[in-house]
Amino acid sequence: MLTPYDWQEGIGNRAQYIEGKLAQGSPVLAISRPEGVLFFTYRRQTRKIYEIYDRLIFAGTGQQSDVDAIRNAALEFASREGFQRSEEDVTIQRVVTAMSAPLKRAFGDFGSAPAVARSLFAEVGETPEDDTYYVLDYDGDYAVSKGRAAVAGTLDLGDSLEKALAEIGDGDLAATVEALKPIWIKAVDPDGEKGEGATEGLTLEAALMDRRPGRENRFRLL
Repeated sequence: MLTPYDWQEGIGNRAQYIEGKLAQGSPVLAISRPEGVLFFTYRRQTRKIYEIYDRLIFAGTGQQSDVDAIRNAALEFASREGFQRSEEDVTIQRVVTAMSAPLKRAFGDFGSAPAVARSLFAEVGETPEDDTYYVLDYDGDYAVSKGRAAVAGTLDLGDSLEKALAEIGDGDLAATVEALKPIWIKAVDPDGEKGEGATEGLTLEAALMDRRPGRENRFRLL
């Protein structure tokens, strides 16, 4: 018979296992710009940043199959909501809430494998102050922020990255991308031991969700 203590211990072991897997994941940085929402990371092969729906952008860190599963589920939900309701009803809150429930169930069900993924969703608004970010964790919990956000191998690292993003000054889009590079590198190489080798074998990936409504396709890879 499973006691509350056994269940609590099992949940703790699952969380510890997932955190260990996520620790080596590639961080993803996001910041609001006058042009739109900018996502930034480095990757090895598979793309990490995607459009979910008009105005909605997604990225994740962790096990690629789980990140893809969350992305595909979000795409399917957003498309269904847009078809059955309207495009205006497809909001970041509705999408993340829909993704949260199955993640929570999988994490608490010892008969199924939990998702080894931490996801970042963003919705571009009419102004940078209107942009909304959601960080969705493997256990279904999520946090909301404005202006900037980050996902990384640990929640503490994600918080420190958000603080670093707040220090980025004004500049054009290219200057912002350049300013994000050292922040990302310091996150994966805090002691500076790798130097220029921190990004060796990796490809820079950046994408913008444009806030101008007249564009045929708001999402574009930079």
